[in-house]
Amino acid sequence: MPELVYPPVIAAAKTMFRVLDLKITIEGAHHVPPTGGAVLASNHVSYLDFIFCGLGARESKRLVRFMAKKSVFTHRISGPLMRGMRHIPVDRRAGTGSFVEAVAALRRGEVVGVFPEATISRSFTVKQLKSGATRMAREAEVPVLPVAVWGTQRLWTKGRPRTLGRRHTPITVLIGEPMKPAAYPDANAMTTDLAERLSALVDRNQREYPERPAGPDDTWWLPAHLGGSAPTPAEAGTLDRS
Repeated sequence: MPELVYPPVIAAAKTMFRVLDLKITIEGAHHVPPTGGAVLASNHVSYLDFIFCGLGARESKRLVRFMAKKSVFTHRISGPLMRGMRHIPVDRRAGTGSFVEAVAALRRGEVVGVFPEATISRSFTVKQLKSGATRMAREAEVPVLPVAVWGTQRLWTKGRPRTLGRRHTPITVLIGEPMKPAAYPDANAMTTDLAERLSALVDRNQREYPERPAGPDDTWWLPAHLGGSAPTPAEAGTLDRS
């Protein structure tokens, strides 16, 4: 089927990035295979992560089909775009259908984007991962690529006002080496290794980020263990439960 929606959306996004002069850095894009299925498993710190994670696949000329909650697909504005870009809706009360659809897409040679933390991390550290990303990769016999996105939380994240017009913001995307399912005895072992790799990539991304908070009132976007005022993982867990 021809791609009638995705390319114009990408073009519009890139135009907006230029207008805002976002400082986008992508490292490891060569790990995304030019053909065949693959899972991009990204950390989740912003409502915009899928946009920048998807940019990481553009060097390989790939379009990423992201898994996202079903409500995004029924929204009057985002719904037609999400369906037109052939993203995959996830009903958290009945996830089998989306899993089957994702595996089918991988077997067709698609790149599928997943946020294995399931929800945005308020602490900006990697939460406990769900096993869906590795299970679908094993089912379809395709690699998993860990992806660390950082800087996007400064534009729009959970519990903070949107600053979508913010200019000159650095956004960094690091794509790790492919993880091949055959190297692991089961999905749980692969998920454990994915969590370790993803955490290491996120930590590196945070420590090498080219900007630091402008002052005491600007530390909210940095994790607590790096001197920021973001909630600790324990505090974030309490906020999520409430």
